[in-house]
Amino acid sequence: MKRLIAATAMVATSLSMAAAKADDDMVFVGHLMDITGPTGFIGKFYADGVRDALSYINTHGGIDGTVLDSESIDYAYKVPQAIANYKKWLSRNDMVAMQGWGTGDTEALISFVAKDKVPVYSASYSGHLTDPTAKNPKTAKPAPYNFFYGASYSDACRAMVQWAAEDWKSSGNSGKPIFSHIGDNHPYPNAPKEACAEYATELGFEVTSPIVVSMKPGDFKAQCLTLKEAGTNYGYLGNLGPSVVSLVKSCDTVGATPKWLANIWAGDYETLKTIGDVDNYIFPAMTSFWSDEGVPGMDLVREISKMSDNSGEEFRTHHYIRGICSAYYMKEAMEWAKANGGITGENIKAGMYAREMWVPKGLEGVCMEATWTAEDHRGINTVNIYKGSAKGGEASVEKLTTVTLPRRDDWLGY
Repeated sequence: MKRLIAATAMVATSLSMAAAKADDDMVFVGHLMDITGPTGFIGKFYADGVRDALSYINTHGGIDGTVLDSESIDYAYKVPQAIANYKKWLSRNDMVAMQGWGTGDTEALISFVAKDKVPVYSASYSGHLTDPTAKNPKTAKPAPYNFFYGASYSDACRAMVQWAAEDWKSSGNSGKPIFSHIGDNHPYPNAPKEACAEYATELGFEVTSPIVVSMKPGDFKAQCLTLKEAGTNYGYLGNLGPSVVSLVKSCDTVGATPKWLANIWAGDYETLKTIGDVDNYIFPAMTSFWSDEGVPGMDLVREISKMSDNSGEEFRTHHYIRGICSAYYMKEAMEWAKANGGITGENIKAGMYAREMWVPKGLEGVCMEATWTAEDHRGINTVNIYKGSAKGGEASVEKLTTVTLPRRDDWLGY
């Protein structure tokens, strides 16, 4: 196996097996990642999960003997660079699938990948990617070749506000709880904004105007004072990493301490430890955690982890584990495609519809059961909700509940 790493913002990784014979079948998979841009704080973990999984797949027979050739590019969260790399891969390597990353670039590529018939397994969980036929009038574009592992940002936020409504009542409160969306004016934090606000209103919340906070870290006391003045009880954190850390610390300084409802990329041990002191932090999760015991599929996760950590000692976040799940759903769809006409983009897509309540082999208890259909790309509508706490830089998490959402037609693609 070769791994080439440049010392610039672009990191290219070749995962072709050096031992592969000249007559071996080979297919190409592109991999976009952000490890140096504004989402690199957690993007690097997910990227490592994808890369290690692809390496492990190759060293254990590939796709029933077919080698996965892959190049990983750090596009630093720049949409034009993502589009340029996609076009380069398509023309140079006859790409059959892509592992993607951000919401802005994934949404910008929707029409390209549909025309080119290239399945994209994104780390963006934008609800806009879940309507393959544009059945819902609210859907801007049909997204027949877009897939992701996990509940959408919209559904995860809906699940948390559903939990929050119950939490409000069980805490003995009366009147309407107040909900605020907090995030940058950017496709990623904006993806669930309207959908979640509508459901919060439906559940009896008073919804404030959105609070705009930069994706870059800073002093956000002014925004926190707005939250305090509004009396926000539950604040949805649409950003991630250093921006969220800055916000929570700024709000603590001015005495604005709502219960935080973090999106999935802002809920992890690293963020909690960096905040330092917090005990009102709620977030969704879509996999088991590295430290969980008695989970059968964690044995495979730990073996995959050794592809880049021979010691097996490195702690892996659940972002890393989601990267593995994404790669393995692609792997099994490719296996189906190879057995049913060949590994092409069209056949891989068909392979995504071939099973129901599907967990990749060997990852039982790690990846959640998922079902994709030609009419509905909401693979998962179940959300595990956790509470995160930190004191003196030591973080802990505990599971609060599991919420299974209805597959409402008006929520498809939204």
